[in-house]
Amino acid sequence: MDALAGLLEGPRASGAFVLRIVMEPPWSIRVQDRSPLCLAVMLSGEAYVEPDAGEPVRLRPGDVAIVRGPDPYMLSDGTSSAPQVIVHPGQQCVTPEGVELRERMSLGVRTWGSNPDGPVQMLLGVYEEVGAVGQRLLDVLPPLLVVSDDSWDSTLLPVLAREGAKQGPAQGVILDRLLDLLLISVLRVWFDRPETEAPAWYRAHTHPVVGEALRLLHEDPAKDWTLERIAAEVGVSRATLADTFRKAVGTPPMTYLTEWRLALAADLLRQSDATLTTVARQVGYGSGFALSSAFKRVYGISPQEHRSAGAVSAPTGAPTAATAGAPAGAPART
Repeated sequence: MDALAGLLEGPRASGAFVLRIVMEPPWSIRVQDRSPLCLAVMLSGEAYVEPDAGEPVRLRPGDVAIVRGPDPYMLSDGTSSAPQVIVHPGQQCVTPEGVELRERMSLGVRTWGSNPDGPVQMLLGVYEEVGAVGQRLLDVLPPLLVVSDDSWDSTLLPVLAREGAKQGPAQGVILDRLLDLLLISVLRVWFDRPETEAPAWYRAHTHPVVGEALRLLHEDPAKDWTLERIAAEVGVSRATLADTFRKAVGTPPMTYLTEWRLALAADLLRQSDATLTTVARQVGYGSGFALSSAFKRVYGISPQEHRSAGAVSAPTGAPTAATAGAPAGAPART
């Protein structure tokens, strides 16, 4: 597993919200659902997506926008500044006056809008929760990025649109996995653009030494790694590994490993009822006490407090391997 694959394992959809929106102009929707990540896929017609702190970007058929939450943003036809619909947490849709719209504008299975024959069709895929591993990925994304139809193979879009209109056994799981595939495909295209300031861990995965070291750490984080052992596996000296890794990734190998282990532990604590000792062993700590000490030092709270809390908090006070080389916060389009 390379570094990108490891980080993309984080925001895997589970019960993701998938909806086809069909609209007749003029229309405008303000999304303030505080979801950490949304994919907007343009199926037909045109639309504009505009984060509160950015400029509007036009979407054409085949374009995919990734909007990083939790800040609000607008979806519209570009002619109306005042929102007609406001989306609150839990995907509650209301008018600006607070009148409920979700049922009134329902047009069938996972389909919603103002006119079933409207010329504007858009597919939304919303990740309503992202764990600590996924947060490391989100931290390097701008508030808005758009990949245009002519810059990638968009053959996945008709499949997602078709499956989104179905009701059947395990349909939710199918949609989750298709949404994950779409996210991975779009991010790879965006990261590979010459003008994108791809994060250090992404650039490093092609390095013959650092890429192999990252693969080892992501593939088996619980192994009793030392700098000497990693260097031996990669086939270089300790000094060469330490210097090359730090220059490529922005942090020493063992610091990167600690951050990765703790991110994995944070997600395991939320996603299972395993004991602290069990989680510790899964991520490479000899005891629950050792994990607890490291976790509190980096996250500022105990593992139990993290498990009981309702949202993932990024570590404070220290840069992570994921944030090294993060791109600027302006909207981007390819």
